[in-house]
Amino acid sequence: MDTLGGLLDAPRARGAFALRTVMTPPWSLRIVAESPLTLVAGVAGEVWIVPDESEPVRIGPGDIAVTRAPVHYTVAHAPTMPPQVVIHPGQRCCDLAGYSVREEMTHGVRTWGNDPRGKTVFLVGAYEHLSDISDRLLRSLPPVLSLSRRDWASPLVQLLCDEVIIDEPGQAAVLDRLLDLLITAVLKAWFARQGAQRPAWWRYQGDRIVENALRIMHDHPAHPWTLDTLALETGASRSSLARRFHDLVGEPPMTFLKNWRLALAADLLCQPDETVGSVADKVGYATPYAFSAAFKRVRGVSPKAHRARALASD
Repeated sequence: MDTLGGLLDAPRARGAFALRTVMTPPWSLRIVAESPLTLVAGVAGEVWIVPDESEPVRIGPGDIAVTRAPVHYTVAHAPTMPPQVVIHPGQRCCDLAGYSVREEMTHGVRTWGNDPRGKTVFLVGAYEHLSDISDRLLRSLPPVLSLSRRDWASPLVQLLCDEVIIDEPGQAAVLDRLLDLLITAVLKAWFARQGAQRPAWWRYQGDRIVENALRIMHDHPAHPWTLDTLALETGASRSSLARRFHDLVGEPPMTFLKNWRLALAADLLCQPDETVGSVADKVGYATPYAFSAAFKRVRGVSPKAHRARALASD
């Protein structure tokens, strides 16, 4: 696993918010939901994203934007249009007086807007839980980034557009995985285009020692790794590995290993045939108690609560 691959392995949607939005001008939505990561993909017509503290971004068909918490912004048909609806945390939709508009603006399965036949169509995909995205990834991103359809090509937007309005058992899991794939493809393309503005860790791409350490931890998360044993496996001194890994990845090797184990555990906990004990063993914890304590400390919920939430969303 290369360094960029390790960074982009982080998004793991669980019951993500996915919606097809249909609008007819004039319209304007004030977004204060503070979802950790939100994707807006243009399908038809023109959309403007107006962050509070940066320049407006135009999104046309095939264009895409990603915002991250805690930025607040307005999404509208024109950059100067004042808000008519406010999107609060939990995707609660209210008019300016605070009354819910959810029912009157809902038009079938995951379709929402001021006109079910609106000519402006865009997709919204939002990660609702901070634990689904690593701090390392969020620290690497600006408050708002965008890609023009000229900058990248992917069938995933159309696939998400087709799948988001399907109402079948297990569809939430399909949308979670599609959102993960789409956000990963977008971020990969965006990072590749940053040139001199790329984050510092990008300059260390190709570091054999660090990439070997990443691969080893990725492939064998249950092994009782220490900094000394990792250094021995990668052919580096303890201090050299620690320094180069931190410069490249942005965190110490043991911190990365802990977060990778817990990310893998979050996936395994969603499998019906796994238990907290079996997952603890597979990701390298000596006891279920130690695993549960680490999982709750980092992700904010117990393994059992995470598992129940994930299975309930399927």
